[in-house]
Amino acid sequence: MILSLACLLGVFGLAACSGGDSDTDDEIATMKGDKITVGDFYDKAKTDQNSQQIVLDMIISQVFMEKYGDEVSDDEVNQQIKDTFGDEDTLEQQLEASQMSRGELEETYKQSLALQEGLKDHVDLTDEDLKEAWDSYHPQVEAQLIAVNSEDDANDVKEQVDEDDADFGEIAQENSIAPSKDDDGKVNFDSTTPAEEVPDEVKEEAWGMDDGEITDPIAVESEYGSGYYILKMNKNQDKGDDMDEYKDEIQDVATDNKINDQEFTTKVIGEELQDANVKIKDEAFSDILTQFTDAAEGNQEGSNSTADSATEESTEATEAEDSSNE
Repeated sequence: MILSLACLLGVFGLAACSGGDSDTDDEIATMKGDKITVGDFYDKAKTDQNSQQIVLDMIISQVFMEKYGDEVSDDEVNQQIKDTFGDEDTLEQQLEASQMSRGELEETYKQSLALQEGLKDHVDLTDEDLKEAWDSYHPQVEAQLIAVNSEDDANDVKEQVDEDDADFGEIAQENSIAPSKDDDGKVNFDSTTPAEEVPDEVKEEAWGMDDGEITDPIAVESEYGSGYYILKMNKNQDKGDDMDEYKDEIQDVATDNKINDQEFTTKVIGEELQDANVKIKDEAFSDILTQFTDAAEGNQEGSNSTADSATEESTEATEAEDSSNE
């Protein structure tokens, strides 16, 4: 991910050359009888699909940063970076490999968080949204987790933990590659825990387990990597029937569900672009906002249609009442 961010920043710089202090006639390369200028590059690059996406991302980022950037704290940015890269040594290695500065990385994360703040600002939860979140929610459990790279290692660990008087924590310390290995493999998680911390396959297995039960090796293939997991459930709990007991958690789940809904985010981004009065000046990028503005305008038309329908119903009711009085 960080390499991709560095590439984006590099392209941003090249694109800026077309309208900043640099001249579009500045030469990128020369050859016998010809040359390639910054202007040549821009004219060629701007029609590329990747360039179109980059400009769209820049517009959205700047719109949301202008309106919601002040709502994002430095602590939130640093916490996001820590959650992604872990220790400082790993982060520094990645920054060096990508030739990206800490400041550039922080700015990128701040833009992402500003977008999230903007989306949350538009969330208006219904009873149906809360009910859907409640149905999918499982409260926090206490467990121990061993993660290994291969099936052979997983089978070997499984044999060890099934032995009489086996100490799951010691086996986790000796074999696990998970960050929790230093704490006897102990993990606390609920249904909202990110998949990079506890894979979804592991969570789904956990909800039906009894206290003291140990799973067979669970194979996981995801964007975060492949591996095998063995879970020991220490304390499971049923959520019961009282949703109010988990009111804050359910609202968070319902909000996340909204933010992760593509139709919702497209409409919200479109509304914010319209509110910011974004105008495309280069014909090459004339269509990049269409999906968002169409979604926003469609929502407005739907609202107008509802209002018109209500007006018509009110008018019909009035006419009917007048007729009855006559």
